[in-house]
Amino acid sequence: MNRHELRIIAMESLYQHLLLSKDIRQCVFENMKGCNEIDGFLYSLTIGTIENKEVYIRKINELLRSDWTFDRLSLLEQAILLMSFQEILANEAPKAIVINEAVTLCKKYCDDHSYKLINGVLDKL
Repeated sequence: MNRHELRIIAMESLYQHLLLSKDIRQCVFENMKGCNEIDGFLYSLTIGTIENKEVYIRKINELLRSDWTFDRLSLLEQAILLMSFQEILANEAPKAIVINEAVTLCKKYCDDHSYKLINGVLDKL
């Protein structure tokens, strides 16, 4: 799988984790569709995100406009922001690539104008 496909699996897994409070590893294995081994990049995006979730949420709240909070974002927006923070802060890929991927995912899976918020928050990081 390429990184774009792995990001989609990470987003879906994080979304399930946030929605259902399921163990992130279980969510990843369910979304891997038959693979028994988690790719290192996917592991970092999912497990690393959950390990640092509270730190990332605080930082996201600092970067959002004063009339917004992390909790007001849709669960998909939350998942995309959290995994993007993990990818940028773990130096998995250049920031511009991570932002572009996050915007692409947002345009496909979120509300029409969500990508602007995602782009703005990640650009400030």
